[in-house]
Amino acid sequence: MNMLEQVRGKLIASCQALPDEPLYGSHIMAVMARALEIGGAACIRANSPADIAAIKEAVNLPVVGLFKASVPGFSLHITPTLEHAHAVVAAGADMVAVDATSRPHPDGDDGAGFIARLKAELDIPILADISTLEEGVAAADAGADAVGTTLAGYTPYSRQLETWDAELLRDLVSAVDVPVIAEGRIWTPAEARQALDMGAYAVVVGSAITRPRLITARFVRAMQADRRAAEDA
Repeated sequence: MNMLEQVRGKLIASCQALPDEPLYGSHIMAVMARALEIGGAACIRANSPADIAAIKEAVNLPVVGLFKASVPGFSLHITPTLEHAHAVVAAGADMVAVDATSRPHPDGDDGAGFIARLKAELDIPILADISTLEEGVAAADAGADAVGTTLAGYTPYSRQLETWDAELLRDLVSAVDVPVIAEGRIWTPAEARQALDMGAYAVVVGSAITRPRLITARFVRAMQADRRAAEDA
């Protein structure tokens, strides 16, 4: 069974922490990934070669690897160059996630060009993280093995929503022949189920599961809003 077949209809848990977060550290991410595996996640999405390697040691699940990095003069961050992609592969990832938006890329004119170069150089499935329907179609045509709605709302020209972009998912499912993976602002099990019902091949959930700082802040904001509403009544 290949990696994509293992995640069909299942949860991919994004297990990431940035340097300014309390849970930052490969050993912490490995423990978190183990908890996600016990909870039933079918796959882990992880950032950086160090985290990918640690998580591969800790769990018996496939890993979608990426490498968040800044390249001077470019606005994208998810595995922005071929060098970053090779590092993800060397760390043991089973699939590489890359920014496949239409923004300029260091190693390709745009996302589709970058995908084409990756497919020529790497013998590993490529997940194209996109923000619009047009980007998803271009990435699929360029050879991406799957397309993810990861960057919807995170590029200045994509639809800006407070919730997940169900319309983009629906349009992508109709427009491309590769698996479409729902990701981005999915906060509840009901939303994850809805995404599958709309044709998502799999669903990635990150912040709602693995980022306690953000989860706590959402509760606090909601409770404060309820209190203010009661005081104003």
